Amino acid sequence: MKQEKLVKLLFELIKNSKRSDRDLAKILDISQPTVTRLRKVLEREAIKQYTIIPNLSYLGCDILALTLFRSKELVHPLWDKGKEWGKDQPNVMFISTGQGIDSDAVMISIHKDYADFVKFYHVFRRDWGKYLHDFKVFLISISGSVIMKPFTFNYLIDAYQKGTGK
Repeated sequence: MKQEKLVKLLFELIKNSKRSDRDLAKILDISQPTVTRLRKVLEREAIKQYTIIPNLSYLGCDILALTLFRSKELVHPLWDKGKEWGKDQPNVMFISTGQGIDSDAVMISIHKDYADFVKFYHVFRRDWGKYLHDFKVFLISISGSVIMKPFTFNYLIDAYQKGTGK
C-alpha cells in the first residue's frame, strides 16, 4: 500500500512538481503530513532532481545532436576521461555507454545553430578521434523538424499504468 502511494505521488510530481503538499494531499486523498513524509522518501530514493524541460528555441538553440560512436576499446580509464570531458562541455546533456547500430556509446548535445554544432564537432573529433573506430551524427532542427511526440516524462505515467494494469 505504501509503495502504491509513493508511485501515485511520484506521478503527480512528474505532472507538476510545483504543487504544494497540501494540494497533493487533496488530489491523492491522504493527509498533508503523509504527503510530506512520502515526498522525503521519494527525494531520497526516486527523485534525482527537480527540474524543468525548457523550450530550447526560447533559449536560442536550434540543433539537437545525437552522436553514436564506437570506441576502439571500452576501458575504465577511457570512461573516466569521458566523464571529465563531458563535464567541460556545457552543451552536452547526456553521455552513456550502450549497444546498438554498430555503436557502444551515445551523446546528446544542443547547439545554437549549425555553425555552433560544427565548432563542437571539431572539438569532439580532436579530443576523441584517436579513441574511436567510427561515429555517426543525427541532427534535429528544433524549429524546423516535425516533432511528432514532444519530450516529456508525463508519458511514463501511462506506460507504467498500462504495464501494471492499474
